[in-house]
Amino acid sequence: MLQSNPQAGVGLAALDRFCRETLAACGADRATADAAARAMMHGTRHGVDSHGIRLLPHYVEALEGGRLNKAPKPVTVSAFGAVETLDADHAHGALAAYTGMERAVALAERFGIGAVAIRNTSHFGPAGAFSIEAARRGHIGFTFANSDSFVRLHDGAERFHGTNPISVAVPTAGANPWLLDMATSAVPFNRVLLYRSLGQPLPQAVASDARGFDTQDAGQTAMLAPLGGEFGFKGAGLAGLAEILSAVLTGMKLSFDIAPMQGPDFSTPRGMGAFVLAIRPEAFIERAAFDEGMNRYLETLRHSQAREGCRVMAPGDREWDVAARREEQGVAIDPATLSAFEALAQRYGVAMPGG
Repeated sequence: MLQSNPQAGVGLAALDRFCRETLAACGADRATADAAARAMMHGTRHGVDSHGIRLLPHYVEALEGGRLNKAPKPVTVSAFGAVETLDADHAHGALAAYTGMERAVALAERFGIGAVAIRNTSHFGPAGAFSIEAARRGHIGFTFANSDSFVRLHDGAERFHGTNPISVAVPTAGANPWLLDMATSAVPFNRVLLYRSLGQPLPQAVASDARGFDTQDAGQTAMLAPLGGEFGFKGAGLAGLAEILSAVLTGMKLSFDIAPMQGPDFSTPRGMGAFVLAIRPEAFIERAAFDEGMNRYLETLRHSQAREGCRVMAPGDREWDVAARREEQGVAIDPATLSAFEALAQRYGVAMPGG
């Protein structure tokens, strides 16, 4: 994990308060401020710093510029059994995804499975924030999205897919959910920006220069590599799956047609799509048997033989460890985010977190 600029940790509650008050001050309605803050805080709490509070200045710019609707009215535009399509009315992506997952869970309660295609949404932050909502209700949650092109294909030398995240959360009786939250690129671009802010070199084989060759210089990054290194065709294939579900199936823009996240146009809605799915385990198997199977699987996994000096973890274990530590110690804010927060605090008259 990246180590931010050494300073006393800022409490999670203070960061949450700052995000909500800043979003409200820039004109976002309560539902938007709540959803955006919840998603960002999920990222920060669980160590997904690239998709945490550092996104606040970007979201403010998108709200102020008109890219995002400050008071959207998401509405179901079609329904067929366990399937619905939600038009998010150019909402902040977190509001759209939380709303879609609520509908998917409600459908799963009735039909055993629920799927919601989301239209006219935008960047939603960490995909795991939405899948975990289903798991907290006892369901298996899936979240997919595409984004503007920044990832080359395997052996490619131009941007094609977005980072196109896939997330799955599975409930575990008496314990935190099994939680997979992954970009289909080797890393998300926000991670590159974070490394750039901290002045640290990138890991190997995660980013490429303008010719498609690997670089560890965050400042020279022109595109990201697909997940898988020498076997990047697997990551590119998974990115295609997310693309099909979130763009083709929703009728929204493909990655290479989406306006860049970083602008310069912050006045035009981006016309993005997303897809969420919820499965009720009891529709397939008795709950006790499902819980027993998950517990046995995870117990065996975590106690399986590890390499010397290493620990075998299930998806989500690292995040739960980070969350426990940050609940107690707070979060160190990277220099670029700290500077941006100071500017927001002055602009909107909001007290700095921890200050």
